[in-house]
Formats: sequence, C-alpha cells, structure tokens
Amino acid sequence: MAENEELQEKKKIKLLLSLMVVLLAIIVAIVIFYVRANQPMVQARKEAIAIAQKSAHLKSADHFYWFTRQKTYFSVTGKDDKGTEVAVIIPKSGEKITVLNQQDGITEAQARSTVAAAQPQDEVIKATLGLYEDRPVWEVMTKNSQKEVTYYLLSFDKGETIKEIQNV
Repeated sequence: MAENEELQEKKKIKLLLSLMVVLLAIIVAIVIFYVRANQPMVQARKEAIAIAQKSAHLKSADHFYWFTRQKTYFSVTGKDDKGTEVAVIIPKSGEKITVLNQQDGITEAQARSTVAAAQPQDEVIKATLGLYEDRPVWEVMTKNSQKEVTYYLLSFDKGETIKEIQNV
C-alpha cells in the first residue's frame, strides 16, 4: 500500500512539473511576442528623438506619437536647448520637419479635455500629434458604450475641430 501511495505521489509531482514547464513556455512565448511587436515603435521613437535632437536642438523628450492619417508622422514633445517647450513633427520620409512652440498651441491634455467635455459619454482612448493637410493637429480617439470609435482632429493652434470620423 505504501508503494501505491509513493507511485501516486510521483505521478502528482510529474504532473505538477509538466504544468510548470508548459506555463513557463507560455510566459516565454508571450514575452517574445511582446518584445517583437513593440520593436517598430521602439525603433521609430529612437530615430524620431535623434532627428529632433539634431534638427530642433531637443534636449529632453517627454512624449512620442505615431500619427497616421493621410501620411505617417512621428512626433516628439519636450524642451530644446533654451528650455522652450517644443513639438517636433517628422514625416516618415524624414523630409520637411515641423518645429512648433508648445506655447503657440494646445497640449495633449488640453486636446483630451476639449473632446472629453464635448463628448462626456465617450471614453478618451488616446491623443496623437501630427499633420493633416499640412496643418498641425491633435487626433483624439474616443470609444462609446457600443465600442464604436470616433476620431477628432483638433487644430494645434486653437483646439478647434477640423474633422470628425465617427463610428469606426
């Protein structure tokens, strides 16, 4: 009888070890997937900051944005070498970089709060900075209770709604 109990105990240990190995394999797979999925974002951020440092004398980067509407832009906000709050908008091509003084426009927080005040029933998901029709804009994305997404394009300078793309 003791031999039977010992055999049962060994089976339990083997099962437990097998489960732990499977769980460990799943965790490793998730980590690898996460790292690979984020690699383009990490690389784009790194390159955008380097370009902003060179072209706009950016000394510190606060935020990075990946904006795709008509074209793709990478934007960085932060302080330049004079301590001025700036936003640098870089086209994916790397040509014609736009440098904005943050004091000349609204911030991400202001863009979010403008949309949240106008659409209190919707949840603000994210805001990104870019160019739309060669004009600096904040794109604010919201989601309603039916899980429908709406994009609001607000002018950088005044925070006025330029375009609204509803129920995506």
